[in-house]
Amino acid sequence: MRQQLAPIYQTRRTRHEIDRCVPQRRAIAEGKIRFHALSKGHYPGKRMKATSLPGLNSIGYWDASEPQDWGLEAHRNEGVEISFLETGVMDFTVDRQHFEVHAGDFIVTRPWQLHRLGGPNIGPGRLHWLILDVGVRRPNQEWRWPAWVSLTPPDRAALTRQLRHNENPVWKSSPEIATSFRGLAECIRRWNQPHMESRMLNLLNQLLLGLLDASTQHLTHENAELALRRRTVELFLRDLTENAASSSEAWTLGKMAAQCGLGITSFSKYCRELVNAGPVEFLNRCRLDQAARLLKANPKLPVTETAFRCGFNSSQYFATSFRRRFRKTPRAYRDTRTTPSVAAQ
Repeated sequence: MRQQLAPIYQTRRTRHEIDRCVPQRRAIAEGKIRFHALSKGHYPGKRMKATSLPGLNSIGYWDASEPQDWGLEAHRNEGVEISFLETGVMDFTVDRQHFEVHAGDFIVTRPWQLHRLGGPNIGPGRLHWLILDVGVRRPNQEWRWPAWVSLTPPDRAALTRQLRHNENPVWKSSPEIATSFRGLAECIRRWNQPHMESRMLNLLNQLLLGLLDASTQHLTHENAELALRRRTVELFLRDLTENAASSSEAWTLGKMAAQCGLGITSFSKYCRELVNAGPVEFLNRCRLDQAARLLKANPKLPVTETAFRCGFNSSQYFATSFRRRFRKTPRAYRDTRTTPSVAAQ
């Protein structure tokens, strides 16, 4: 059942409906993302009882292992939306301000803020969110937290001030916030098992306390050394994506890590945070994309030669991997007149 509290937003010239998640629903139906959510009303996901955690309109996460050909349209929500990007990098726009959200960031948007995710399309990554109705649709309205929120009155008031007045929508997360979101994801997957609502209630309160701590401590700057390491891996991965000569080199996991001055464990961690894939998986993806472009640009080049030029040392493995990614054999792909959108990414 739809909420009855002013679901349509009016500016001078434009009316904005609440988000109906049409591109997201299409991506779910087409199997482009792995999606788990609980919801009430019009939001996608398994239905929650109206009496379960009143005010919690939507909670869930999606996992996109590939760059996507869709993004969410500009919209407003029936509640405060708190999102957490566990892996990947995504473009985010709110009130005409653009942000690049990185793994470990969380986003807070208020009901009156027009926002969208994607620039225009979303990238690979694992994104968690929840939408909590606190009874407001305009900045001047009084926030009314659900009765199950267990923060003390002074802490509730402090959190309200931070979420209501803070003009920086993107914050660096803390380990407590990340742990809370991962625990909530587990509750969503196991929702029909005993005691899940109680577990979720506790985790939601832990999350709100973590948000209060983060805002109080102004966790907006990363450790400089960690930022430098992540940036080094980001540039290396970008070079693999854009430079055929780089992606075709005889890389091993150890060589890639050494190139960035990191151990294998740290390098793999940053890689997954940035592109939601392991290093070898991402390298193969880059090589396949380069091969797809080469097949189109040089249709007379033998498929085996294409495979070798792009860093594959087995034409059979190349053909199998190519078909899995593009749903066509290399020859059939080369002969088609229109290249699927994934090849251009």
